[in-house]
Amino acid sequence: MPALYATTIKSLPLLSKGKVRDVYALDDDKLLMITTDRLSAFDVVMGEPIPEKGVVLNQMANFWFNKLGAVIPNHLTGIDPATVVTADEVAQVTGRAVVAKRLKPILVEAVVRGYLAGSGWKDYKETGKVCGIALPEGLENAQKLPEPIFTPAAKAEVGEHDENISFEKVIELIGETLAKQIREVSIRLYKEASEYAATRGIIIADTKFEFGLDDAGQLVLMDEILTADSSRFWPAETYYVGANPPSYDKQFVRDWLETAMVNGKLWPKTAPAPQLPAEVIEKTAQKYREALTRLTQG
Repeated sequence: MPALYATTIKSLPLLSKGKVRDVYALDDDKLLMITTDRLSAFDVVMGEPIPEKGVVLNQMANFWFNKLGAVIPNHLTGIDPATVVTADEVAQVTGRAVVAKRLKPILVEAVVRGYLAGSGWKDYKETGKVCGIALPEGLENAQKLPEPIFTPAAKAEVGEHDENISFEKVIELIGETLAKQIREVSIRLYKEASEYAATRGIIIADTKFEFGLDDAGQLVLMDEILTADSSRFWPAETYYVGANPPSYDKQFVRDWLETAMVNGKLWPKTAPAPQLPAEVIEKTAQKYREALTRLTQG
């Protein structure tokens, strides 16, 4: 299957092009969401696609939506995306698209961390806290936390960095009742997913969820969940404490970018991104495929 960096659907109005997904309007209450092979790291979209990444992400998200459907309603409609585009456009949606309910998005990323990693580790080293949550002294990079913690972020525009915020700020933004509901549901989703992933030899270090409200004001899970783009997946057999363990997600790209040089200087993590070497592209694609196989097959 050839890589798809950007879609060119003409039969439906384009609503938005995100870091990874292109979204088209289907009617007043449904959307066509297509997961491309674009990859975003440090909130910058890379210039090269990762072959089959969009298909893998879409299959992984749908797997989790179905598995966790009893916890909270989600945006899936069950409509075949191939039936809503023209015949010459079917190849762009095959395996990588869903027809989703239109929702009123809640502009808070619901991040749950079960392990200390990434920006959480950096925050902890500087303050002893993560998003204002005090943690025990002496923790190391990649160490499991006593209990999963809810560390929300405010969604940024494409190309901008999401901003970690406190739970109190979430209450200011969306109200206490909804904030507490999102925190409770997010932690439950993380715990149930982590318990299942552990049976497949995968540690879910952290993840993020996005929610919207339907016309009745009901909370609905949307966008993507528990994919290698929205989560850190660590193979249990190579996990260790003290540094970034080997990973199934895009941490491989992040680690390469941390040392990438542009004009004789370290890349400043702003657009444009440095060109990814073929080896990094292929190894990243392999990581995504391995994660899907391990999670969803025998």
